Amino acid sequence: MHPTAEPVRASLEVADIFRAAGPAYRTAHAGHLSLVQLKVMTAIENCRTAAMGGHVEACEDCGHWRIAYNSCRNRHCPKCQGAAARIWLAEREADLLPVGYFHVVFTLPAEIADIAFQNKGVIYDLLFKAASETMMIIAADPKHLGARIGITAVLHTWGSAMTHHPHVHMIVPGGGIALDGTRWISSRPAFLLPVRVLGSLFRRLFLTRLMALHQSGKLAFFGHLDHLNDRRVFLRHLLPVRKKRWVVYAKPPFGGPEAVLAYLSRYTHRVAISNRRLIVFDDRGVTLRFKDYRRDGPDRQQVMTLATDEFIRRFLLHVLPKGFHRIRHYGLLAASSRKTSIARARQLLDVAPPPDDADPVEPVDVRPPCPCCGGHMIIIEAFERWQQPRAPPAAAAASTRELVS
Repeated sequence: MHPTAEPVRASLEVADIFRAAGPAYRTAHAGHLSLVQLKVMTAIENCRTAAMGGHVEACEDCGHWRIAYNSCRNRHCPKCQGAAARIWLAEREADLLPVGYFHVVFTLPAEIADIAFQNKGVIYDLLFKAASETMMIIAADPKHLGARIGITAVLHTWGSAMTHHPHVHMIVPGGGIALDGTRWISSRPAFLLPVRVLGSLFRRLFLTRLMALHQSGKLAFFGHLDHLNDRRVFLRHLLPVRKKRWVVYAKPPFGGPEAVLAYLSRYTHRVAISNRRLIVFDDRGVTLRFKDYRRDGPDRQQVMTLATDEFIRRFLLHVLPKGFHRIRHYGLLAASSRKTSIARARQLLDVAPPPDDADPVEPVDVRPPCPCCGGHMIIIEAFERWQQPRAPPAAAAASTRELVS
């Protein structure tokens, strides 16, 4: 039997660009790339290659075999996020409530995004805290909802053209538990909280804490922003954003729990660019698709070509600091009280609890079926990093057929 390749891959991948141009980029920018960025580049280059090790799969029915290399599982790798998203969503399914869900987006102004670029961990963390507290405070106000809500928040740091554009996406149930815990308070059908009020409080909370961070010496500036180390200059830099309206965007509610999961899957494990948006990699650079949100209709879909070094630079802009959590939960969905809060919400909504998980379901086999006969593929050999299968796979497959027959 002839072997097959792994599942059909995209015609062009970020990994192809990194493998071809990564070594020269590392040399040209030696001393200016963080250890985390270097590790991301290496992980993407090695993903699903012999460098990661792998296994040999054989069909139980016809003996057809194939070699499958392991994934790098790096959270910045475009190829590894699909499986991670499916696992994460399966875990979140039990938390869904039978109510409408809203999508709320908090975005930092350009002047603050420049500060965030040189202070990623500190500013991204502040973005999460200020946005979540804004939602919780306004929701708890009796003038608005008067309830404790739940929030799943996801950090994105990019615009469609891979530019630096930090913002937080929130998925929020349409209602919450009354502050005295006695009832569920539903939001209006197409309205959760007033976005202008949210924007105003978000601006105040963020700027107050940003100035405190500067005062305590927790912000660092260099290069073209070096002058912001001076407190008076820093305060003058913030004057325009104090008067500017900070935009908070709220989308209409989703159709139901299934729609929520589908929507979440498009946001939770997304990276700066997916392989399917890549068109050509040649002497001119990297040609890719992007959305120009200043346009409407079919003109929104645009194509651009970036010099290869610029493509890599933009991709690496969005590598998060080591250990930084880009998905966070608040209120009813906070990890410390999620089970209790969700159970109480279901009780108040008069909804039956999900089935008891005392007998865990067997994990689903995610291996693609045999391309020859559709049969079940089983692992017949595993091999370590930088190695190839030790024995001829055809012979191993033949012995496998004998064992399973």
